[in-house]
Amino acid sequence: MISSMTGFGKGSVQVGEFTIEAEVKSFNNRFLDLSIKLPKNFSSKEFDIREKVKKRIKRGKVYLSVFIIRDGGVSKTPPLDKEGLAEVVKLVEEIKKSANISEELKLSEILNFQQTIFADTLLDEEDDYIHLEKAVLDAVDDLENMRNQEGTELAIDLKTRTLNIEETVKKIEAVAPESIVEYFEKLKERAKKLVNDIIDNPDRLNAELALLSERYDVTEECVRLKSHIKMFLDTLENSDEVGRKLNFISQEMNREANTINSKSVSTEVSQHGIFIKEELEKMREQIQNIE
Repeated sequence: MISSMTGFGKGSVQVGEFTIEAEVKSFNNRFLDLSIKLPKNFSSKEFDIREKVKKRIKRGKVYLSVFIIRDGGVSKTPPLDKEGLAEVVKLVEEIKKSANISEELKLSEILNFQQTIFADTLLDEEDDYIHLEKAVLDAVDDLENMRNQEGTELAIDLKTRTLNIEETVKKIEAVAPESIVEYFEKLKERAKKLVNDIIDNPDRLNAELALLSERYDVTEECVRLKSHIKMFLDTLENSDEVGRKLNFISQEMNREANTINSKSVSTEVSQHGIFIKEELEKMREQIQNIE
């Protein structure tokens, strides 16, 4: 399934008087760049959360934030983190000792470390982690649903444009041989005016003109372009993590289109070639948003 790289997801779990809310949003990026913000109580769980998200999301700039909200929005004194308090007291005492400061420890000095001595909530890191994990995974589910919906629309658009290109290649194949013949005749007429002995050696002249006109034959390019189209459509339908592969195939398709345009001696073939390049440009813009 094709999946877009942009999206937003949200998940929440009620735990007593608290609501754990997780929000995840993603944007285009060549690789997976994951930023995680967790409540201080659960900071040690970041690696576990990171690994779980990485199993679900392969590409994109992803921001995951988890908030713990007390129901009703009532402001209350945050719970004291006794371990954090002990660490702060020990640190301040060591600093005073190293600096030969004999003053007694003051409360104001400790309060400078509020982020360390106060916990985010009364939720327990071990007992309540299962609830936080569920909120995160629900948010990722929500994100994936949005990315998949957008990916489905992208796939439809890409398939339509690819089929447009395929039809245009058929038109080129239909008119290109005739344009080569016409070009050959034009070269021949010009040569007749320049070469005085044309009547004496017409076979050699025809051979030289045929070699020259072959340089403008686009048959091989059309064959390769149709092969790339088949590969593109197969990838679109049957592959996972298709973004990079589709981008590469579209580059190859663009290379063949450039060659067709450079070799064309027909206004009609040139117009078809330009149309193919326009479609490819629109497709490549869409592909940048595919995981």
